[in-house]
Amino acid sequence: MAQPKRKHSKRRSATRRGANRFKAPLLAKDSTDGSVHMPHRVNPANGMYRGRQVIEVDL
Repeated sequence: MAQPKRKHSKRRSATRRGANRFKAPLLAKDSTDGSVHMPHRVNPANGMYRGRQVIEVDL
């Protein structure tokens, strides 16, 4: 295999890795009230998860 002539600096490596870091979060739409929340988690707006009331939320 080919070998690099010079060592990559820590800053250059960190910059390359940092380019893939920023992604928009995935959001799921609630079927009951249409609010958006993180998928596979309890909706903080109404306390519902998979069609069931899991936590009590003051509206």
